[in-house]
Amino acid sequence: MPLQTKFIDYTIDDITRVKEEKLADGWRAVQILCTNCDDGLEIVYTYTKGDVMENYIVHGVTKDDVIPSISDAFIGMFVFENEAHDLFGANIQGIAIDFGGKFYDLAMPEPMTVISAEKQAAKEKAAKVAAAKAAAEAKRAAATDAAKDEKPSIEEQRAAFEAKIANLDPEKAAKMRAAFEAKLAKLAKEGE
Repeated sequence: MPLQTKFIDYTIDDITRVKEEKLADGWRAVQILCTNCDDGLEIVYTYTKGDVMENYIVHGVTKDDVIPSISDAFIGMFVFENEAHDLFGANIQGIAIDFGGKFYDLAMPEPMTVISAEKQAAKEKAAKVAAAKAAAEAKRAAATDAAKDEKPSIEEQRAAFEAKIANLDPEKAAKMRAAFEAKLAKLAKEGE
């Protein structure tokens, strides 16, 4: 049977509860994965049991957030937790085997959170383009709404209609005029 994979959003407050539930139910902790995102870190905790893999995702983690360790229940996770701390600056507390920021010999602290000047410029440019596009769309929508609200008066509609039928055969023009007047009368009655 193929592996069934699920992705579940949860919060920092859920980490300990889910850890305890998974331990009690015989699941294995497989990995902890960090990604640097615009709103902070995204941390994914992956558990497996049989042919099911569940990925629990915490979004928007900042350096001020205290992350509880799961290595007291799943000892192999100390490696991932030390890595998340050293490479991403995640504030993980209670790691079973804590290297105190010395798990890696790094030239700079938290290298995975550093954004190059080129990448930052591209990110800012993309944000400006998106903002300009959103503003243009809002302007188009406002113009469309305004055009819908500005219905021509009955006199303007009659004048436009008369201009359209001016060169028609008088008999045909009379029939069209009668149909047009009936339509105006119906619209007037609906508007009451």
